[in-house]
Amino acid sequence: MSEDHAQAVEQVAEDVKDIKLENGTAPGAANGTPNKNDDSVIPFKDAFKMFSKFGDPKSDGRQITLSQSDKWMKQAKVIDGKKITTTDTAIHFKKLKSVKLGLEDYQKFLEDLAKSKKIELEEIKKKLTTCGQPGVSTHLTKSAAAAAAVDRLTDTTKYTGSHKQRFDEAGKGKGIAGRKELVDNSGYVTGYQHKDSYNKSH
Repeated sequence: MSEDHAQAVEQVAEDVKDIKLENGTAPGAANGTPNKNDDSVIPFKDAFKMFSKFGDPKSDGRQITLSQSDKWMKQAKVIDGKKITTTDTAIHFKKLKSVKLGLEDYQKFLEDLAKSKKIELEEIKKKLTTCGQPGVSTHLTKSAAAAAAVDRLTDTTKYTGSHKQRFDEAGKGKGIAGRKELVDNSGYVTGYQHKDSYNKSH
């Protein structure tokens, strides 16, 4: 292989590397996207488009609302109710004086939020690009304690007072009979034990 040919091959390799860096598919990408070995990563621009369409079939994916942004941030655990709350996001979102933000303005919103909360912008972006598609949570799991609490609260044998009257011994609801005192118009006094027995004995 000639020296000129070797230099040409090296140059092509460098060009390919630069293209990967520009597209954000390699480590240290300019847009803060984690490296390409993480299959769950969605490029920031694509994630923005998906969440800006979430809940709004008429959206073209170019602008995002505050509620869509909050949905994204909650799913990504950026909004945790402690360090960052929906009040924080509302304040910084409204600073840009627009109901919807484009990608460029949304980046400014994130920068402002990260700066005020003393959090790395790249850390927020990493969470936003690894939280999955809208409506698909990768973090929620039903704990044993929560399941036990639900079982305890729905155990009809432990109900008292008027609530107890709404279910039969098998735990099946009685419907309207369990919620409303129905009037007996049969003509018999309350507690009479021999209802409808007259014709049978005479």
